[in-house]
Amino acid sequence: MSIATLFTENQLPEEYKQLSSEEMEERIKQIKKRLGNDLFIPGHHYQKDEVIQFADATGDSLQLAQISAKQAATNIVFCGVHFMAETADILTEENQQVLLPDMRAGCSMADMADDVQTKEAWETLQGIFGDTILPLTYVNSTAAIKAFVGKHDGATVTSSNARKMVRWALTQKERLLFLPDQHLGRNTAYDLGIPLDEMAVWDPINRKLEFRGEVGRIRVILWKGHCSVHENFTIKNIENVRKNHPNMNIIVHPECKHEVVQLSDLAGSTKYIIETIEMAEAGTEWAIGTEMNLVNRIIQQHPDKKIISLNPYMCPCLTMNRIDLPHLLWSLEQIEKENSQNQIKVDKQIAKEAKKALNRMLILS
Repeated sequence: MSIATLFTENQLPEEYKQLSSEEMEERIKQIKKRLGNDLFIPGHHYQKDEVIQFADATGDSLQLAQISAKQAATNIVFCGVHFMAETADILTEENQQVLLPDMRAGCSMADMADDVQTKEAWETLQGIFGDTILPLTYVNSTAAIKAFVGKHDGATVTSSNARKMVRWALTQKERLLFLPDQHLGRNTAYDLGIPLDEMAVWDPINRKLEFRGEVGRIRVILWKGHCSVHENFTIKNIENVRKNHPNMNIIVHPECKHEVVQLSDLAGSTKYIIETIEMAEAGTEWAIGTEMNLVNRIIQQHPDKKIISLNPYMCPCLTMNRIDLPHLLWSLEQIEKENSQNQIKVDKQIAKEAKKALNRMLILS
């Protein structure tokens, strides 16, 4: 589907743009009451507060997909981004429909690896290294990439279990290909003792392998992709915090650049960040390097601690913010009119192969 078609098909009716927040909130509350157990709204941690207030569960992408699969609800209105809704569709039953309130809610990282690029890279890398590579993909990837990995005996990973999955992959094959986030792959492999000169980067745009040293020593091949939010935390941000807040702990997500992670005090998944702040003593100080909606929510939830964003000029995830009150209300009202919009439906064969990659991870985790 072209971008032009996507935007045309997804235009929100003008009437919803004229409604007050109060009216939209009341209408959503009433719809939730009427639909009852036939509706389930999962909300990702990075969603706006105006949306997260209506979430029946909050969490990261895989966690929400798994929770959705346990529901009896026919209608899963996923407040997240496209790849998350795909995973939910893969794991839920045929009688359940997964809906995305705004089809423009994508993920720039997931879009940095498509199936054509991946197949081309795989052929080239097989020509260089032979049958010595196992693919892993971050769950922040499209269903097609998950399917490719599943078909080639690989698995998905999360930021919470990346260490375990990378360690497992290297017991299966001599090398691994890590898609699509180079930073999570690099930080995880380095943390497991693999030096940087044993890592290479596959550039899908220029179709070449970037590396230093001897090609034969390469053990980890990183896809040249990144998170557009976490990419914006810098060494300069850390230097400013160290200078202006000498007692402040710096905690970042492993999607940040390698040098940022190395200079921080702690690094871990969204769940790890949330739990670390929850368990911290009152009066402690924290600079958090992750998405701004979540940081602001953590600040509100912990008034007993001094908390700031590591980057004071950080914007929320723009694609995640496509999901808002007007789109959520519109999506719910279309369900009631039996005219559901924006159903995310993964091709059966792709879903079958993608589920192999997901199940390998779940069994190993």
